[in-house]
Amino acid sequence: MSEFWPVPDALAYLAGSWRAVRSVRDLASGDEGEFSGTTVFGPLEGGGLLHHESGTFVWQGVPRPAERTLSFLPGTARGTADVRFSDGRPFHDLDLASGHHIADHPCSADLYRGEFTVLDEDHWRTVWRVRGPAKDLVLTTDYAREG
Repeated sequence: MSEFWPVPDALAYLAGSWRAVRSVRDLASGDEGEFSGTTVFGPLEGGGLLHHESGTFVWQGVPRPAERTLSFLPGTARGTADVRFSDGRPFHDLDLASGHHIADHPCSADLYRGEFTVLDEDHWRTVWRVRGPAKDLVLTTDYAREG
C-alpha cells in the first residue's frame, strides 16, 4: 500500500468543502499557534476553483478571525493547477498525480517550500516550511472533506 493517494485531476479532487486544522510553529522562538476553520473550493468564473478559507487563528493565547482567498486555475498539464494569490500573482504549481507534490515560493528574502500529500479520497495535508532572515516557521494543515 502506498502512503500517497494518486489524484489524476487536482481541481476535481479539491472541489467542495473541507475542515482545516493548521498548527503553526515558530522554530526560532518556540511559539506555537493553531488555525481551525473551513476551506471551500467553489467554482470560479472562467474555469478553476476559488479557494476561500475562514476560521479562527489562536497565537500566544489570543484568538482572532482569519481568512484568505486563492485561485486554483487549470495548470499547463492535464489535471494540474496553477495557484494564484487573490490579486493574481503566482503562488505555486500543484500536481497531485502521484498523490505527493513539492512546490517552492520565493517571497522577498524568504523561501516557502510546500509539501502536499493526499492521504485518501477525503484527507490531505500540506506542510509549509518557511525559512529566511526573519522567519523560521513550520505550518502543517490537515484537511478532512465535509459532507
